[in-house]
Amino acid sequence: MAYARHRHDTYMVCRTLLGVQAFSYRGVEERSLGGKIVVLHPDEAHDGRAGTEAGFAYRGAYLNPVEIAEAAEALTGRPGPLPFVRQAVTQSSPLAAALREAFQEHTAPLALDGLMLSFAAGLMALDGRPADRLQPRRLDHSALKRARELLDAEFPRTIRSDELERATGLSRFVLARQFRAFTGTSPHRYQVMRRLAFARRRLHDGVPAAAAAAEAGFADQAHLVRWFKSAYGLTPARFAALGRTDQPRT
Repeated sequence: MAYARHRHDTYMVCRTLLGVQAFSYRGVEERSLGGKIVVLHPDEAHDGRAGTEAGFAYRGAYLNPVEIAEAAEALTGRPGPLPFVRQAVTQSSPLAAALREAFQEHTAPLALDGLMLSFAAGLMALDGRPADRLQPRRLDHSALKRARELLDAEFPRTIRSDELERATGLSRFVLARQFRAFTGTSPHRYQVMRRLAFARRRLHDGVPAAAAAAEAGFADQAHLVRWFKSAYGLTPARFAALGRTDQPRT
């Protein structure tokens, strides 16, 4: 597999999974081995090819620079230049974690907001700006309470970022950051945990897992199973079975 010289209008962040990923970038021949992170800037020419006959595999994300700038401003509390990463091939635990998260289940708008914050923080750390250590200077508690109340009341349905923006008066990235400082988790995960708590109650009441998944707002039973096992360490079926053994005998 080889790519001719080309440009993107986005950041390209990827993690080499297998083999040797080779490319020309900024007049230098670069090579990335398994586990390394590659960061390519918008509008910078590059190509791509296997560094050995064995080929290579990678997983990457294309990041809109406008959204990265907005997320970076939310992280620092002030506008600034786009993050500039000098080394094309590097090590970055935050970006590796963001890429793993991106390839899980993140079609929900609220999940994408938090994910963009993670990518922005990882890029800023490589640029020498310690975004991961900065905390919001102040929290808009009334706005955050409105966001939490909306997520509590409407947890089964998909809530979009613009809906929370209207309810709180905060931009999506400022909201995502302040909400984490306020509750300890992201708006998306907060909503998922409300769904899981509801599903647990329904399973305890004897409702089949497929019905509990639908009532709680999960896409299907498999979606519920993945989240349930991740949160609680056991499947809904096992949880329901344990609940039945706790019932008093007559």
